[in-house]
Amino acid sequence: MIRYLIVFTLWVSMGMNAQQTAEQEVSQLLDQWHKAAAQADFEGYFNAMAEGANFIGTDATENWDKKEFMAFSKPYFDQGKAWSFSALERNIYIGASAEVAWFDELLDTWMQLCRGSGVAVRQNGEWKIAHYVLSLTVPNEKIEGAIALKKESDSLLMQQLAGIKTN
Repeated sequence: MIRYLIVFTLWVSMGMNAQQTAEQEVSQLLDQWHKAAAQADFEGYFNAMAEGANFIGTDATENWDKKEFMAFSKPYFDQGKAWSFSALERNIYIGASAEVAWFDELLDTWMQLCRGSGVAVRQNGEWKIAHYVLSLTVPNEKIEGAIALKKESDSLLMQQLAGIKTN
């Protein structure tokens, strides 16, 4: 009986260590990704993203696949002025297979506080960002002002999108 208890305890602790290691690896990936942008390291930044990755920016029209995002970003990186985001808070969740992780992070950015969230996948033993969403944060007590600020542009985009769907 004691032998089974020891084996079970070792098995659980190994699983917890693997979980912790995966969380640390994903956190390190995100830190390095943000650092690559801050240093205008185009190769480092985009090598951290999976081939079929998507990036969704703060503008409603910003929903890019990796190639589109690379084309959009290249001029910024070429000028040595990409963006500098640093995580103030981060939550990482590892799937049961330890091949998929999802995360959210509160970021210090030039836009003040933003929220990043996404999915990372393990490919060939290496974590890659497969999906990332960057969002502005708006305090609840300021939401009416934010709605008013974007109402006109949102209305125009909604009309355009409705026209696309009906054609």
